[in-house]
Amino acid sequence: MAIIKAGKVVIVLAGRHAGKKAVVVKTFDDGTSDKRFSHCLVAGLAKNPRKVTKAMDKKKVEKRSKTMKPFVKYINVRHIFPTRYVVDLDLKKEVDEADLVDVEKKVAVKKNLKKLFYDRYMNQKEVTSEKKAQGSSYFFKKLRF
Repeated sequence: MAIIKAGKVVIVLAGRHAGKKAVVVKTFDDGTSDKRFSHCLVAGLAKNPRKVTKAMDKKKVEKRSKTMKPFVKYINVRHIFPTRYVVDLDLKKEVDEADLVDVEKKVAVKKNLKKLFYDRYMNQKEVTSEKKAQGSSYFFKKLRF
């Protein structure tokens, strides 16, 4: 899949997280021994941060921003919809494939992801590239359909 690469923002079309946005961590074009179809490892938001306005004070903004809930999952390529947006989050360091097998390690990975997503959400203005800044702001908005 030439379109679906690491860092691409996708929308999950099937399963528990259908309609949620995710970022591709790694792609497996030829499949693996246990999954013989092309699939991706994605990390996304099961629960988005709540809406924030300028009138809210700093404490309220932080509280509303911490409502994020991440997920990590292997998904078939046919069950994701690539968008035009790209995010420059370095998720390969945070999400290790070996950690996803054990339940306790997967919980630790999700906690690290929540921290990473929260830091990026709070510091969106510090992104250098305008294209990646658009991708970041799109990723954290709730999908309206």
